[in-house]
Amino acid sequence: MDGFAAMDATAEDDALKRVAARYAVSITPAMQALIDPADPADPIAAQFAPDARELIVTPDERADPIGDDAHTPCEGVVRRYADRCLLKVVSVCPVYCRFCFRRESVGPKSVTGKTPALSAEALERALAYIAQQADIWEVILTGGDPFLLSPRRARDLTTRLAAIPHVKILRWHTRVPAVDPARVTDEFAAALKSKDATTYVVLHINHPRELTEEAKAAIARLVDAGVPMLSQSVLLKGVNDNAETLEALFRSLVEARVKPYYLHHGDLAPGTSHLRTDIETGQALMQDLQTRVSGLCQPAYVLDIPGGHGKAPLAPCAAEKSDTGWRLRGRDGIWRSYRDRP
Repeated sequence: MDGFAAMDATAEDDALKRVAARYAVSITPAMQALIDPADPADPIAAQFAPDARELIVTPDERADPIGDDAHTPCEGVVRRYADRCLLKVVSVCPVYCRFCFRRESVGPKSVTGKTPALSAEALERALAYIAQQADIWEVILTGGDPFLLSPRRARDLTTRLAAIPHVKILRWHTRVPAVDPARVTDEFAAALKSKDATTYVVLHINHPRELTEEAKAAIARLVDAGVPMLSQSVLLKGVNDNAETLEALFRSLVEARVKPYYLHHGDLAPGTSHLRTDIETGQALMQDLQTRVSGLCQPAYVLDIPGGHGKAPLAPCAAEKSDTGWRLRGRDGIWRSYRDRP
């Protein structure tokens, strides 16, 4: 039994108030409508509803689990790789995920002490930095959720980034098409496109119930406007840590013209241990998915190494060196010999 299981109602209410004082809390009507109030383990509620267990911080958890701060050359920019950088244009979201690795830095000013968006001066410095770094080929727009920008501001940002000669790819990371699909208008979709750079949208989605008819319509507005889409998900205990749920999620995404891109192992964000699985569980699930779905439905299972040292692929290895060549594991789990040289 966890430390909060025996709480009375007053103590639990006090704990939830302390959670809300430390971390941002918000849920959209679209997500609220999906929650089954009769199910204490509802997978949508587990993602967005504050939980007293968030007050438990384990020794290995850290405020900046993937090293944003250590790789920030100027405000708003994070650069962990030579050919790409993040541009964090806003620090607010339509919903606040209880497992967010930026939970210490995103949210309203009342929680973070920060303004909800980059100032005009900070944005100018960030764009100047990107323009000066000739090896930046891709800019990843994140935050917060950049889909909270108005179409006018999104169009201006697209135009200015695409005008930088060496920037060829703009990648927008967002939850909005699922959690607030009405925001994805034809005008907004058009604002993401430029003849001078290629735009991708990466949808963050963790459970098949999030892919409502309204969400599918929002996705269609983007894809029909010529914006290809990928998805990223987080492996979460009690939400999607079984093969049936992941299969349903990834099949539904592909049917909606979204390619599953990443399945992230949970980051060491403070107060999130109750939602993290272990790596062995994730590897077993990926092995199971190989027998269930086509390659179109299979994302890369990765872990962001704490400290900002990049992503480590976690999929179980299917090849190993032998005395006579190689041993390869098939989708049935059986290892077979293979010689790559005569």
